[in-house]
Parts: sequence; structure tokens; C-alpha cells
Amino acid sequence: MNSCELVTYISSLAYAISKTCSKEELPVLATIFTQLGDTLETILAHEEACQKNNVTNNETNR
Repeated sequence: MNSCELVTYISSLAYAISKTCSKEELPVLATIFTQLGDTLETILAHEEACQKNNVTNNETNR
């Protein structure tokens, strides 16, 4: 999937969700998806930092 297709898919999904949920549910869903994205980024950043620390520690111990 290229970038244009991904953006189109996400926009279509957002539109479909907006048509099936109430106006009271949409802000809650929006914050849930925002938190999900932020949490995934936190996990990735933490894993990268741990990998860098492991590489640095291994090089120091040689």
C-alpha cells in the first residue's frame, strides 16, 4: 500500500465511523485513537532506546 492509498483508506474509515457513531461517541473514539497512536509511539521509542543502550553497553564491555 502506498502513502496515497493509506491516506485514502484512513479517510474512508473515519467517514464510515462518523456515519455509524453518535455525536457523543465520536469525541471519545477520537481520543481513544489518539491515545493508541501515542502509546504505540512510546513503545517503539522505548524499544529503540533500549536497543541503543544494549549496543553501547556491549561496545563498552569489549
